[in-house]
Amino acid sequence: MSTLHEETVRAPFSAGEGRASVAVPAGACDCHMHIYDARYPSVPGARLNPPDASVADYLLLQRRTGTQRVVVVTPSTYGTDNRPMTDALAAIGDASRGVAVIDPHVEDDHLQSLDAAGVRGIRLNLSLGAPGSVEQLELLAARIAPLGWHLQLLAPADLLATLGQRLAVLPVPLVFDHFGRIAPSMVQRHPAHALVLRLLDAGRAWVKLSGCYIVSESGRPDYDDVEPMARGYLRAAPERIVWGSDWPHASASAGHQAMPDDAHQMTLLARWTEDDRTLHRVLVDNPAALYGFPVLPAKVAS
Repeated sequence: MSTLHEETVRAPFSAGEGRASVAVPAGACDCHMHIYDARYPSVPGARLNPPDASVADYLLLQRRTGTQRVVVVTPSTYGTDNRPMTDALAAIGDASRGVAVIDPHVEDDHLQSLDAAGVRGIRLNLSLGAPGSVEQLELLAARIAPLGWHLQLLAPADLLATLGQRLAVLPVPLVFDHFGRIAPSMVQRHPAHALVLRLLDAGRAWVKLSGCYIVSESGRPDYDDVEPMARGYLRAAPERIVWGSDWPHASASAGHQAMPDDAHQMTLLARWTEDDRTLHRVLVDNPAALYGFPVLPAKVAS
C-alpha cells in the first residue's frame, strides 16, 4: 500500500497532518459536513457561529481522508437558509449531494429547485436551539415523500425515546446522524438506543457514524468507548450505515471538544468495519443507495 499518509498534508479545522493510514476505496463519500459563510446571516440565538469554512478548505481535507464524494448538510446556524449548502453543491458538482433544512410550509417550486440542485433529504435538528420542533415531523415527512427524500433526525436521547410510534409510520426513510446522539454509556441501557436498533432491523432507518468526538465520553483521541456502539450498528444493518467527518467541527471550534484529526477518524472507521468489503460498503455502496450517486466498481485507490 502507498505511504502517501506520511506526506505533510494539512487542512483547516482539523488536527494533525498527513493522509489516512488505510487504503480508502475509490468513490468514498463523506456523508456529513457543513459549509460556513459569513455572507449569510446566522439565525437569532444560533449557538454555533464558527469561522468561515469554504469548499476550498474542504477540498484540502479530502486529500487527508481520501474521500471523493461529499454530502453537504445545512447547519443549525442558518436556520432554513440553505444558500451556503447549495452554493457548495454548485461549486463541487456531481460529486456532491445536499441535506437541507426547510419550513414545513415551503413552496413546492422551492423544493423542486432544491432537488434539482442535488438535495436528497432534510434535517430536523431538535437540539442546539435549532428552529425545528417535534410537532413538524409528520408534515415535513409528507412534504418530502413525493421527492423520494429522507428525513435526517438529530434529537436528545430522552426525546428520541418518546418518538418510536411516530417514527415507525413516517412515509420516508429516517437517517440518524452522530450515532443517533447516543452516548456510549447508554448502549443497551437507554430506550433510545433500543429504538434506533429496532428501526434499523425493520429497514426503516440509517445511521451515520459521524461526530464520534461529540458522543465520546472518554476524552481520548481514539474514542475507544464509541467502538462497541459503532460495531453494533454495523452488525445490525451493514447495508444502511454511512460515515461522516462532521467537518469543520463547529462544536470543537467553540471549545466543547478537542479538535479531531480527520485522517485518524478514517483510520478508526477502517478498524470498526474490520474488512475491506464492509469499508467499501459504508463509504461507497451505501452512500450511492441513500444519496443517488452513481454505483462504482469495488476497487481501492492507491
